[in-house]
Amino acid sequence: MVGPLIPMGVIPQAWDNVFAVLLGMGFGFTLEASGFSSSRKIIGTFFGYDFVVLKVFFTAAITAMLGLLYMSYTGLVEFSMLYIQPTYVTSAIVGGIVMGIGFSMGGYCPGTSFCAVAIGKLDALVFTIGMLVGILIFSESFPVFEKMYNSSFLGPKLVTDSLGISKGLFAFLLVFAAVGMFWGATWVEHKVKKVEY
Repeated sequence: MVGPLIPMGVIPQAWDNVFAVLLGMGFGFTLEASGFSSSRKIIGTFFGYDFVVLKVFFTAAITAMLGLLYMSYTGLVEFSMLYIQPTYVTSAIVGGIVMGIGFSMGGYCPGTSFCAVAIGKLDALVFTIGMLVGILIFSESFPVFEKMYNSSFLGPKLVTDSLGISKGLFAFLLVFAAVGMFWGATWVEHKVKKVEY
């Protein structure tokens, strides 16, 4: 087995933060190069005139999933050593609703807002300050939300475990769904643009 590289000792633990910074910079550069520092492009998903954000992130997720599956099958990655974020159902739902509302109102998600601040966009600066104030308020009042935050704990659970299907079958179904979603999103874009003109 070769990876994951740091947990398996192939790369020293001291390099962990270095790789995090480099990957973060690469991610930010990619966001800006893709036009995701534009709130108009991002908000287009909610209004149906531009689904590029949905398409790019869905493609990235599928590419990562297929890459991990391939490397697992070829013995390059030990799947059991990968970190899986624990699932807290209630807080995930509430957090998703709060972030969705903020996303649709401000036109940015946390990552794209920092990207837009880096190139000097004032609306993104206001959004980012609001986000940081929200984080501070949540942190200081955490005891009020702690019970809800920790409720419905499922542990590090995969969708495949919940559905009782193999990772390969899930990958096939997700790729099939993505192709349908891409086609549907393109169809909606054409319909919306026709109405606009």
